[in-house]
Amino acid sequence: MKRFHVHIAVANLASSIDFYSKLFGQAPSKQKPDYAKWMLDDPRVNFAISARGHAIGVNHFGFQVDSAEELHALKLRAETATGEQVITQADAACCYANSDKHWTMDPQGLAWEHFHTMSDAQQFGADTINVTGACCVPVKSSAQDDVTAKSACCIPNNKSTGSCCS
Repeated sequence: MKRFHVHIAVANLASSIDFYSKLFGQAPSKQKPDYAKWMLDDPRVNFAISARGHAIGVNHFGFQVDSAEELHALKLRAETATGEQVITQADAACCYANSDKHWTMDPQGLAWEHFHTMSDAQQFGADTINVTGACCVPVKSSAQDDVTAKSACCIPNNKSTGSCCS
């Protein structure tokens, strides 16, 4: 079964955790110094926030699935929607989780992630260029991004697998 995923970059993690905990009526299911996540059941949403230097606002959307088969089906849809411009990441350590995933972008440049989480991870992951297995968020750079975020990944032209921005 799919769970809708929203990831938002925030300026102040503590105040955002306070706000969303009150808004959702529950504390985060996972909380780290730079990240928090709520796994809501009604509606089924994986809502995450982070303070990692990216421009404030929507970072990406996606779907979390329960099986490799569901992930494969979503990959086929993403390939059809984008002319096969999909980044595949097996065994990615991202957002304090170990997942198989793939990324694509909509026509406006908004990143979409489809992922199947296998276990928790101790580290957020490195959202930087050309790091095998890293947390690779295909974002478009913004003047509001800090130096670290400016080196984040992008969807490469005519490339369907491998590291970002090579």
